[in-house]
Amino acid sequence: MRKAIEMHESFDARQGSDSELVPSRNILDAVRLEGRAVAALNFYNAETLRAHINAANSLHASIILQTTEATIRYLGMRMAIGMARAASEEIEQPVALHLDHGGHYELAARCIEAGYTSVMIDGSKLSFAENCSLTRRVVELAHPAGVSVEGELGHVAHNDQAGDIARFYTDPKTAHQFVSETGVDALAVAVGTAHGFYKGEVRIDFERLSEIRDSVGTTALVLHGGSGISDELLARAIECGISKINFGTELKNAFTRAVKTSLMASDEIDLRKTFLPAIEAVSEVSASKIRICQRETGTASAPR
Repeated sequence: MRKAIEMHESFDARQGSDSELVPSRNILDAVRLEGRAVAALNFYNAETLRAHINAANSLHASIILQTTEATIRYLGMRMAIGMARAASEEIEQPVALHLDHGGHYELAARCIEAGYTSVMIDGSKLSFAENCSLTRRVVELAHPAGVSVEGELGHVAHNDQAGDIARFYTDPKTAHQFVSETGVDALAVAVGTAHGFYKGEVRIDFERLSEIRDSVGTTALVLHGGSGISDELLARAIECGISKINFGTELKNAFTRAVKTSLMASDEIDLRKTFLPAIEAVSEVSASKIRICQRETGTASAPR
């Protein structure tokens, strides 16, 4: 626990960095105090990134830009970071660059060294002790570099997985122990959401979520699988303590459908024209998610 506290002190000392990209902790602390959340938007190419820039500026909002390991392989690490840095210079409010679902220590370390300002280390499939150990190692590497860390406890399943996902839910008591032992800045929780397209009614365990919020103090709570959940459920999740909501599936769906429609509508080969409707479609989705997180009023931003 002492080491985790020392890590936080080192991290806090770097809050005044002049970097264009900021640690996600800056944004998370601001929205948590305001009773709001921040939209964490995955980007996959220049077009989806342009859509997020347009959406954020239209609402004067801070956002968290996210890439998965698959996107890093697709774009290349340097390209992904360069794109995010360029985006942060265009977006009016503070922006963080976050590794989503980092599956192993080496990937998190590469992202920290290369310039990500936030990383997730997903040890949710490990035993509790192994998850704590792995997450703590990443925290000890990240915080001295001014990088925020998100862990996961319980397991946010994929909608294709069969069976009762309730068996993966986060336990409030172990959540308290996990954040105490690791010193994470944010905790992804399993309370009824899942990745991918939902096939039935989404049922979030709000009582459990509230208990987790009360058990982890100032640690931000993260909701994965935000795509396809109604505005009303997301708003209630924010009321119960969620500070960051991840969106990916709806963004990819909007982009792909718009590109298909554009290609079918004409013989145009100028990609700048073909992709324009897709940028607009994704921007509309991004803006709608930002509005939910902002709870429809004002702005949610943090000091750079």
